[in-house]
Amino acid sequence: MTLPVLVAVPGPAESRLLAGWEPLRREVVVVRRCADVADVLAAVGAGLARAVVLGAELPGCDTEVLDVLRRQGVGVVVLLPVGAAGEEWERRWRGLGATRFVVEDRPPAEVAREVATAAVAQEPVPPTERELHGEDGLDLTGAPGRTVAVWGPHGSCGRTTVAVNVAAELTVAGRSVLLVDADTRGASVGQVLGLLDDAPSLLACVRAAADGRLDASGLAARAARVDPGLAVLTGAVDSARWAELRPAALRRVLEVGSLAHDWTVVDLAGGSDDLAEESGRDAVLATVMGAADVVLVVGTADPVGLQRFARTWLQLGDLAPEALVVPVVTRLRSSAVGAPPERRVAQLLRRAAGVEGVWTVPDDRAVDEALLAGRALGEHASRSAARVVLRDLAGHVEDVADAPEPLPALHPTTGFDPLLARS
Repeated sequence: MTLPVLVAVPGPAESRLLAGWEPLRREVVVVRRCADVADVLAAVGAGLARAVVLGAELPGCDTEVLDVLRRQGVGVVVLLPVGAAGEEWERRWRGLGATRFVVEDRPPAEVAREVATAAVAQEPVPPTERELHGEDGLDLTGAPGRTVAVWGPHGSCGRTTVAVNVAAELTVAGRSVLLVDADTRGASVGQVLGLLDDAPSLLACVRAAADGRLDASGLAARAARVDPGLAVLTGAVDSARWAELRPAALRRVLEVGSLAHDWTVVDLAGGSDDLAEESGRDAVLATVMGAADVVLVVGTADPVGLQRFARTWLQLGDLAPEALVVPVVTRLRSSAVGAPPERRVAQLLRRAAGVEGVWTVPDDRAVDEALLAGRALGEHASRSAARVVLRDLAGHVEDVADAPEPLPALHPTTGFDPLLARS
């Protein structure tokens, strides 16, 4: 069976490759010689080929291009120049996510075999030596860390407060933590922690990842260091810059971050627009949810907030079908939900959406005081009621992630409650 292949190799190497493949026309047929990346993507989108040979020096290739090719099921082989230049290009392409390489002086039949193998096999991206050890020689060869996504409905329901304090409490427990502000509507982690950072470091890491230049040391250099155990990637305060969070590059940032940290905590924008959309804001949400080991779904304890929480909860089956999910309700007070408030909230959410095991964070003025001071609760008011719950919540996150057996599935139900109906 003849394998249809695209070739996009700048310079004379392309002519040499095609001339060498001339006797192999029954095995490999070049359906198009592509002038640039746009030509490659157009041909792939038209279903013309099952594999593509890309020249190492082809302009415009980044993580997004390779992600498109991977999702289209097209095998990718990178043709490298001979010698030290080829080794340098291989490191760069591995950073982009490529896994198959051939040096241009190899026999044409060997190149053809590699292309045929790439067409039928999609391999996971192995970390490079620089990603594993970094520039400073850190040994990062252990198991990757775990990821917590903090999400909830639209509005100010306390997602950032929960994300910041869970990250801080994991640090207090002796874990190394990367806190990522991926809120595409209102990034505020930097402000909550009093970080004077005008340049969003998350976007800098995403740009480096898109170009294949991000390793553990580069991520550490760009992150703000709150204390020895807590690094922060700040988000863009200007919500118009959300499109710079390109999903494939963001996924790479999370992968590299997990190599250097025990936990990665990601603060997400609330709600969702179109879960089927691959290029909008929800692409960022889907990327993080796909990487998450634990999802904290955060709502607020009042009639409007609980109704929004229940509706958001019912979307989890599409967003994070395999993650461990922990429901969290903030600003708990009897004046908004009745007495006793813990039992009232638990009953409401159980009837409305089948939610079990709700964690409730009391309404506590210490949260406002810590925000004003630009500190985590554990540092500002270690004995406050909200801090005690968030500390225990961080411990619970570790417990559920370490559990040998997965938690039982939560089956959404429908129901009616007059408190929810009032909104």
